[in-house]
Amino acid sequence: MKLNIETFSNIKGGNSFYKAVTHPLAARAVPRLLARIGDRKLALYDARGLADGFAEFYDLRELRLVGSYVQDVGTIGKPVLGRAAQPVTELSESGAEAVLVAAFDAERLVAHIRHLLPKDAEVLSLDALRLPDELLTNRRAYLDPLNFATNFVFFRDDDGHRTRLVTANYWSGYGADSVGLWLVLFDERGNALAEWREPVPSEIGAIVLDSREIRKRFDLPAFTGQLFVHAVGATGHDVVKYALDTFGKDGDDAPLSCTHDANSWPADLYAGLPAPRADERVRLWVQNSHPRPIPSGSVGLNVMGRSEIRYWDRPIAPFASVALEVSALLPDARWPQQIEVQAGKHMVRPRYEVVRAGQTRIAHVNVERTDLKPDARIGELGNLMGKGFLLPAPVLPRELWRSLALPTPMATCQSELPVSAILYDGSGHETARHRFGRLQRHESAALDVDAWLNGHALGSGYGHMELVYDFADGGLADGWLHGLFRYEHRASGHAAETSFGAHIFNTALTYKSEPQSYAGQPPGLSTRLFLRLGETPYDTLCHLIYPASTPWHSLSETDLVLHDGGGREVARERVRIACSGSLFWRYREMFSAATRARASERAYLVIRDTTCRLFGYHGLIGRDGAFSLDHMFGF
Repeated sequence: MKLNIETFSNIKGGNSFYKAVTHPLAARAVPRLLARIGDRKLALYDARGLADGFAEFYDLRELRLVGSYVQDVGTIGKPVLGRAAQPVTELSESGAEAVLVAAFDAERLVAHIRHLLPKDAEVLSLDALRLPDELLTNRRAYLDPLNFATNFVFFRDDDGHRTRLVTANYWSGYGADSVGLWLVLFDERGNALAEWREPVPSEIGAIVLDSREIRKRFDLPAFTGQLFVHAVGATGHDVVKYALDTFGKDGDDAPLSCTHDANSWPADLYAGLPAPRADERVRLWVQNSHPRPIPSGSVGLNVMGRSEIRYWDRPIAPFASVALEVSALLPDARWPQQIEVQAGKHMVRPRYEVVRAGQTRIAHVNVERTDLKPDARIGELGNLMGKGFLLPAPVLPRELWRSLALPTPMATCQSELPVSAILYDGSGHETARHRFGRLQRHESAALDVDAWLNGHALGSGYGHMELVYDFADGGLADGWLHGLFRYEHRASGHAAETSFGAHIFNTALTYKSEPQSYAGQPPGLSTRLFLRLGETPYDTLCHLIYPASTPWHSLSETDLVLHDGGGREVARERVRIACSGSLFWRYREMFSAATRARASERAYLVIRDTTCRLFGYHGLIGRDGAFSLDHMFGF
């Protein structure tokens, strides 16, 4: 069963109404609203077209609905909560004892129809679900997206794992005066284990939420669930971005991985879930993002390019978490096959966990677009945009790590992927090209850099690869080119993986909002990336890539700006990266012990460059080859 809701549009952005009615505090208020209506005759006034979206999350079947009424003449006769909508001018004849206005900030709507209300009818509205004023950034406009700067976090603390969220108060850089967090922690069954307010440092200070500390603070049992984060006072960004690390406990480095923020808008489909190798288990963490159960048979898996879907046959409680074993539904699926997730908008971007020989790693799938169509112009842009859309990913130092790439279909219109890979060394010298050809949707072709180089060295020992469109044999493209990149430590077998999508980088010309800009209009030609730093005993690795769709400045002017936990600058180092080159570096090698001591445990770095747009990957390094890797976020 798929939810019939509007959550996010790449044209209109996010739907704040969806976030408003699914907020955990709103979910607690709904039973009180329904109890207040009781068994009285109810008329519904749906002036904003929101009633059916509200009903997707809450059972309204017991209400004694005597009529649905609308304001827009064009919607008269269309069903609203199963009843043909009538003009609001007929509301007075409804015989209703209560009128529910399906809107927030409803005072003006009520004033318009007060003369049409049935005699003695009580008027109610969705304002009964409003969050407390102290949790609102803009109290005058309830559905302002900044009132719902929220996100979910995969959060775990048990005998084998702990998690640590790190971000910064980047909202202060956009003028926010006072930012705080409201949080609720849900266990595996969806029960609220703890609820609290977390202070946030002023300026661009570090924010750290450690499951071990939280478990101790609230005297909690072991848990695997999700943390709901609501940033209050946000300005500039209504998205809560973070890096999440998973560690082993009691000094065991084996479970060490990191992953990106959850992408707070549910989607119909996700893709890029890898099938297990013969010696692996892959489990998808299905975490219900809503205050209604996910019905049995609503979440399914299929091998990419195949029509047969296998569905999970159990319901999932509100805000609960379930580990779905891929092999339980698709026992014959094997790497490098890819799995498509039929999500039905029940969850934000989910995590998956790979278990092999006692080691675990966690990564995320990506939103599979349903609104795209092939764009013939992409194949004609070469004379203006050079390589155009490209997807950069590290080739880690080859003496320690093996690097692999897997193109992944990420839109329902992608019946084929005409793609090639270009390999660059750290100095920006093109070393090799590999033509995948016109990959069909069902094809999964993993590229091993070792086999690609066939024994040859790679310049500085590391570099990066770019997936690009290749129309030599024709083909279709839409700009939503994605790939999964896997890294294996040669000596220990520890592994990490990350996935992302293509963009146009470092061109003065723009095409369909590319080169993307985090703030303001395109083109985005500067860099501000957040680099969280590992706490002792972990070191931090960073792989910065200078991708360019067309030739750009020959060298970057990149500052690595070290901040302490309060956001104060401690030190900075200037590095220069060649165009189409990259830089692999480690925190403990870049900054001296004395400088690191001044910065403290909650230190972080901002990668800043005003001359070009860089793309970055970060991770931690532990003992015995344990490491993690994922892409960085900007703000």
